[in-house]
Amino acid sequence: MNIKITSVATALWLAASAGLNAGETGQTKPNSPEFERMKSLVGTWIGKTDMGQGPIDLTLHYRLLAGGSVLEERCFVGTPNEMVTMYYDQGGKLAMTHYCLMGNRPGMLLKSADAKTLKFDFDASCGINPTKESHMHALTITFNDANTITTSCRAIVDGQEMPEKPTTLKRADS
Repeated sequence: MNIKITSVATALWLAASAGLNAGETGQTKPNSPEFERMKSLVGTWIGKTDMGQGPIDLTLHYRLLAGGSVLEERCFVGTPNEMVTMYYDQGGKLAMTHYCLMGNRPGMLLKSADAKTLKFDFDASCGINPTKESHMHALTITFNDANTITTSCRAIVDGQEMPEKPTTLKRADS
């Protein structure tokens, strides 16, 4: 009987403690300057893109998760083509994983950064064979100004590099 009471009391205490701390963020590692720049994208961005069949509307939604340690990007929200990209620091360097409508999840690491541009390139450790599997291979994000960005993806389809098609997006909620 005492064991049951102690077990129930402990479970209640743990549940109450978790509830009290739910709104608090733990002490986190410092982010890379590039991840800090990416955090400025939080919000909604709109533009037009061409994925091979002519211009279509594109809306990107960015939000911070996991105590500010992950930036989530969503596009084509609510459609069968919805994709998610997660940006995070890996070993002190900006990295990303893209959950693609091609049914895979290419990873990329920051290749270079300057005052305006972040360039990501394929991370071979993601498990995709780039010569046999179609995938997103590289990404460039240019911060034109506080309310305008240009993105450009490089895809490999059936072993062939596709031409890049830059997309300019404006902050919708400015």
